[in-house]
Amino acid sequence: MGTGWRRLPVLPTILGISDGILNALILAAGAILRDSGRGLGAVLALKVGAAAFVTAGFTMFVAYYSERRSHLIRSAKQLNMTEPGRLATTNLGRAIALESAGATAVAATASLLGACLPLLLGTLLPLPTWVTLAITVALLGLLGWTIGAMLSARATVWCLAMIAGGVVVTAVGAVLDIA
Repeated sequence: MGTGWRRLPVLPTILGISDGILNALILAAGAILRDSGRGLGAVLALKVGAAAFVTAGFTMFVAYYSERRSHLIRSAKQLNMTEPGRLATTNLGRAIALESAGATAVAATASLLGACLPLLLGTLLPLPTWVTLAITVALLGLLGWTIGAMLSARATVWCLAMIAGGVVVTAVGAVLDIA
């Protein structure tokens, strides 16, 4: 590949999509199953998407930045620098902050889409509302299959594990009936 190709941001993408789908399942399952799904609509999809966007973005920035900055502090100690945070105040520190912001944007957007798209699809299709949950869990399974394939691992095992997790989260969401 040429030098113009950038590496796919795997961590923020997978974190965002899975976070969004899980938010959709836990927050909307009760509304989808209650009253023949009359609570399901574009407004609910956008509310769940907004919640997923904010939580994924915050979580991704804190985790990504903390991980990268801890590497700089560890490197400074290994280089016997007298101030552990010295490297973090250089261009390396600024680059880490920018990289963290980019990862945050990817994760938050992926989470928004992972939450909104299956719920909006369920709103638009003239199908029983429980199908929305099935589609959402199936998307989680597809994500698992993709992860397995990317890792040269057992895609079927990843797929089934993600589906099982989706079913559990859906059951918890139905019991909690949050939205």
